[in-house]
Amino acid sequence: MSDIAVIGLGAMGTALAEAFLNKGHAVTVWNRSPAKSDVLAAKGAVVAASVEEAVSSSPLIVACLLVYDTVRQVLDPAREALPRRTLVNLTNGTPEQARAMSDWVAEYGADYIDGGIMAVPPMIGGQHALILYSGSRQAFDAHAGRLEALGASRYLGEDAGLAPLYDIALLSGMYGLFAGVLHALALTGAAGIPAREFMPLLGSWLQAMQGGLPKWAEQIDSGDHSSNVVSNLGMQADAYFNLIDASRSADISTELVLPMQNLMKRGVTAGRANADLSSLVGLLQSSKQGS
Repeated sequence: MSDIAVIGLGAMGTALAEAFLNKGHAVTVWNRSPAKSDVLAAKGAVVAASVEEAVSSSPLIVACLLVYDTVRQVLDPAREALPRRTLVNLTNGTPEQARAMSDWVAEYGADYIDGGIMAVPPMIGGQHALILYSGSRQAFDAHAGRLEALGASRYLGEDAGLAPLYDIALLSGMYGLFAGVLHALALTGAAGIPAREFMPLLGSWLQAMQGGLPKWAEQIDSGDHSSNVVSNLGMQADAYFNLIDASRSADISTELVLPMQNLMKRGVTAGRANADLSSLVGLLQSSKQGS
């Protein structure tokens, strides 16, 4: 018996298996392309001849594959070996997919934990890697010590859909930030300003702006978006026109920034001109909002 079985040996799956090995755990690995197991075998991993053998080898199964459908397809031949085991699914997906996978695993008498990896492969096992988990609390508590080999763990709750929800929400914030940075660098670059010259100023500005985010959280939770507003939505919507006009004058695409202007205009039309930007969350959540 191994401590952990890792199913799927892409870049991330390989990093997961290596992290477990580096912590001294006995690890069994399996991949549909056997050649990907060679490096791990040289480091002490046991290479299973089949997925059934891999699942049977350990009480803890860690899967990291391309999509959830692949996880089910791969594990289906080994479903009779699943009872009394725990599946930790670190495949990227949606909350609905995680809940459906939890139900499928439960049919075969296994515990299910879903995970969101907030790291890239080289970070796994390091101090900056964060893994979000949700699903069976009992199973998580039983295996938390082993999972710590991958990075810092944060358990979110019994609902298996919470980990992918947090994952996607965090990525949303990241990509929103990246979109603004890309547009900013396009503007300055068109004026002949090197990115390396502008980036320090941009970075310090973004860091300063983060200071207002806790206030947004309080406003959103309380529903009060109009108290102690420094720069209301109406003022910012008017100023935003200059961003769009300057971009067009410089022949810079507005595809990354125009949606924000449209949302601001909708907020003003809805009577929120004197509210803070945080009030726009309500418009995004409206069932009348189109896709």
